[in-house]
Amino acid sequence: MAEQVTDAPPVTPIGLAEPTAPVSRGWIAALGLASLGMWMAALTPIQILLPEQLQAIAPHAKIFWLGLVTALGAAAAIIATPLVGTLSDRTTAARAIGRLRGRRHRWTIAMALLGAVCLVLLSAEHTVAGVAVCWVLFSAFQNGQFASLSAAIPDHVPPGQRATVAGWVGMPQALGLVLGTALVVRFVTARASGYAVLAAVLVLFCLPFVLATADPAVPADRRKPFSARDLLAPYRVDLRANPDFGWAWITRFLATLAIAMGTLYLLYFLRDAVHYHSPGEGLLILTVIYTVCVVTTATIGGVVSDRLGRRRLLVCLSGALMGAAAILLAVLPTWPAAEIAAVLFGVGFGAYLAVDQALVTLVLPRARDRAKDLGLINIAFAGPVALGGFLAAVLVSAGGYRLLFLATAVVALLGAILVWRIKSVP
Repeated sequence: MAEQVTDAPPVTPIGLAEPTAPVSRGWIAALGLASLGMWMAALTPIQILLPEQLQAIAPHAKIFWLGLVTALGAAAAIIATPLVGTLSDRTTAARAIGRLRGRRHRWTIAMALLGAVCLVLLSAEHTVAGVAVCWVLFSAFQNGQFASLSAAIPDHVPPGQRATVAGWVGMPQALGLVLGTALVVRFVTARASGYAVLAAVLVLFCLPFVLATADPAVPADRRKPFSARDLLAPYRVDLRANPDFGWAWITRFLATLAIAMGTLYLLYFLRDAVHYHSPGEGLLILTVIYTVCVVTTATIGGVVSDRLGRRRLLVCLSGALMGAAAILLAVLPTWPAAEIAAVLFGVGFGAYLAVDQALVTLVLPRARDRAKDLGLINIAFAGPVALGGFLAAVLVSAGGYRLLFLATAVVALLGAILVWRIKSVP
């Protein structure tokens, strides 16, 4: 009897298939811990260490230099994020490195190690140029780590669980800021020690995730051949075929721009406009208030979003709350107003963190390019830091902090409105 031949479709590798099995609490905790270490190392210097370092180096030009240094770091992140994402997409499991298998984990730990070295070098710098060079390199490596970690959600988490997971994993962005700020304000007396602690946290906190969780492999024969033209591939996407991807990018850019403009000069705002007796302590108090609100709404908002399926509504509400916080600071530059604004900003940003990441993963063009496309989306995190630092410096110089916060409110509200242009997500 002749053997029957069938044209069965090829089996999709696990690394390219849409996940269906929910992830465990341990997996979420490990990814959250890695994210916590990354955000502690990335955000604490911007809020405390870099402003104080530049204040000591160039006190009369601190606003300009802080804006320039953060802008240069963000420019490096814009290049590194999609590039590392593309490289991790193309990494195969042909050979394991120790216990590291698959395609993402080896990039996560390599970027963390290189970023830690940059932080240690940054702690010893006493010139603006040295600070700028170290911060640019750190930003590139940290955002490379961000690219590989961001891909974990679409790689592993089914769509119906993504907002819940994104809430728990997004929460460390706020928690990292408050823990890092508490470390350098309360427990670390020297700036160099602060950088060293953050460097250690950056590496140690990602180890459980890269050593104890699975990393889906993609066979070498399913990897697209790499050519010189592909160096520009991370920065290209067909927006006519994927308009919702473009609108998701724009709304994230505007929301993050509002965050960058509204928080970059907060330490200087407390010192120069509010005249708070201890700006560092004041910043810590506001950060704690803000973080409690972020943690609460990020976790609750993610669950609510998964159950209701109303992603755009929650993103819109989050932008409106952040806009209201900025208006309050513009109208009343007082300590009680700053405390209320911290609540509004925290509630709004927490809801945004929970829902936006889930929304973004639902508009990615292709599973094969998840990390690349998320890297492109994540430019909307890095780009606003560059633009926000420049705009904030110009606005403060031209019209003071009132003009800065009014502009912040306009940007946040515009992002809240434009999210409704995304049609494929409810």
